[in-house]
Amino acid sequence: MSGIYLFDLASMQARHLGVRQATIAGNVANANTPDYKARDVTPFAQVLARAGYEMAQTASAHVDGAGAGTRVQEARDGWDVLETASAVTLEQELLKAGTVAREHSLNTGIVKAFDRMLKLAVKG
Repeated sequence: MSGIYLFDLASMQARHLGVRQATIAGNVANANTPDYKARDVTPFAQVLARAGYEMAQTASAHVDGAGAGTRVQEARDGWDVLETASAVTLEQELLKAGTVAREHSLNTGIVKAFDRMLKLAVKG
């Protein structure tokens, strides 16, 4: 396997997140379109797997790639679900949009940290 270039990987994820955000926005825009089905994109981990990359735990202190740090939250009663003429649930789309925003913030934070580190290495 060839080397993994962090900035290329971050750029690829940023493009993926942009496409996912546009898809979610399209779902929200068509929420009242009769018979419209909500769409989503392939998860980024699957895109990486198809490209021959996968997350690996190289030390016991590292987070494993099998979803550590994430939890599945059970649906709770008491949610007010807005009825639409399509198969789009606005609450789910807003949750997806929040996830995309968090992933984008994490992506940019990592890129900024590595950029600072690279600049310090060049200066030093």
